[in-house]
Amino acid sequence: MSKDVLNVAVIGAGMAGTTHANAWRQVGTVYDLGLPKIHLHTIADAYMPFAEDAAKRYGYDNAVDDWKKVAENPEIDIVSIVVGNALHREIAEALIRAGKHVLCEKPIADTLENAKAMAEAEKEAGVVTSVGFTFRRNAALAEVAKLAKEGHFGEIAHIDGRYWCDYGCDPTTPMAWRYKGPMGTGALGDVGSHLIDSAELVAGPLKAVSGATMATLIKERPVAKGHVTRGTALDTDNAEMDTVENDDVATFTAEFESGAIGTFSCSRVAWNMPNSLQIQVLGTKGRAEWDLARTGEIKVDDVNSPAGLGGPRQVLVNPDFPYYARGNSMPVAGVGLTQIEQFTYQAHAFLQQVAGVENGLPKCATFADGYREMRIADAIARSAAAGGARIEIQ
Repeated sequence: MSKDVLNVAVIGAGMAGTTHANAWRQVGTVYDLGLPKIHLHTIADAYMPFAEDAAKRYGYDNAVDDWKKVAENPEIDIVSIVVGNALHREIAEALIRAGKHVLCEKPIADTLENAKAMAEAEKEAGVVTSVGFTFRRNAALAEVAKLAKEGHFGEIAHIDGRYWCDYGCDPTTPMAWRYKGPMGTGALGDVGSHLIDSAELVAGPLKAVSGATMATLIKERPVAKGHVTRGTALDTDNAEMDTVENDDVATFTAEFESGAIGTFSCSRVAWNMPNSLQIQVLGTKGRAEWDLARTGEIKVDDVNSPAGLGGPRQVLVNPDFPYYARGNSMPVAGVGLTQIEQFTYQAHAFLQQVAGVENGLPKCATFADGYREMRIADAIARSAAAGGARIEIQ
């Protein structure tokens, strides 16, 4: 890519969409210089007030109410897709045909068929394509993964992980695309996709799943008469109700190709837990804990502790951790990072790939990675439907 300035658009102006918009605004401030400049071109959203608000707040030149206006605009080079996953395939394929680089939010699609089609389209794309598994860019989690890969904890025996959220806990929270689709596309497809990808980041590929269970606790939700943002509650008096089709809670066990086992749970109805992702790694010579609520630290316990003084010790995120030294304007231990920075680091890595520059960051997750995650989620759903049967990952 020889252009000195690349035009960026974001399709979707909800919470995640504005986070992408912010990431592209910040991308030139981190890591090494020498990449093309980013021009903040367009925000698209079907609800024009959202598009206009996001464009004004994040400094984009244009707001439009139809993603096709982005696909058809020859000026635009890079696009983030941040809308309901049932729309991902159509939009991504149109953008690829138009020669645009595509960063698509997870889960990559609504069905295995569509996810596979996107992975196939990627092979012939001729542009950079990626799916947004942003926790790969979390400095603390990346350090845990590095320590595990280096054998610091010995042989990994057990990974325990959970991603618990409360955005669906209130029964007056209105019906949205997240509550439609078969079992496996609810909490598992939403937050569980991050949990699955993070577990594989730490412990390597999953081999099989078993013991899966799924539950829908809130059977119906009110239908909003206007546009609402995620988590907005409604007055349910005289409201039309619609049926929730997928899982509020999912749990499963897993086998890794390494021989380690995993125990996992995800929920969108965990009361008063707005965004709780936790992972514990247990090995033969050590263990580690990471909690998104304390993202500026990890806890480590290993054979290096003096006799009689073992126990978990707090290790603050610091410049020796991945991503931190040049990714933070104040890169000293104790300052910490938030989940927001992960999006900026991802955008920078994506921009590197577009520019064909190799300067240190791992490549972004591919559409093929997104398709793999959906195959794992499908195996979990099939295990649950079969009373917890063991299902190998295909």
